[in-house]
Amino acid sequence: MKSQVNIADLEFRSHCPVARSLDLIGDKWTLLIMRDALVLDCRTFADFAGSLESIPTNLLSSRLKKLVKLGLLQKRQYHERPVRFEYLPTPLGQEVRPLLTAMKVFGETHLQGKG
Repeated sequence: MKSQVNIADLEFRSHCPVARSLDLIGDKWTLLIMRDALVLDCRTFADFAGSLESIPTNLLSSRLKKLVKLGLLQKRQYHERPVRFEYLPTPLGQEVRPLLTAMKVFGETHLQGKG
């Protein structure tokens, strides 16, 4: 059985699975954070903050919390003093990889993007 997002506290605009997926990960930053975690091996807040797109740190913080709450990333303490955390893709988060791959291919093919 595949992992599922706990949807008890979520509000969706419709029953359409595409719309529901966009309600979770369709903002400007969320998929880029997942790209960084899955493809670029970013783990720490500093890693994500240093990405090419320069996400504002307040938005990064809120998106990381959201991704942990949704079960796409796991937050794990890796240092005690000072307390530091890393963010690791969960099995559910790994299921975002094909979506990112499809977007990469589309961008390379039609938008002159470079991988």
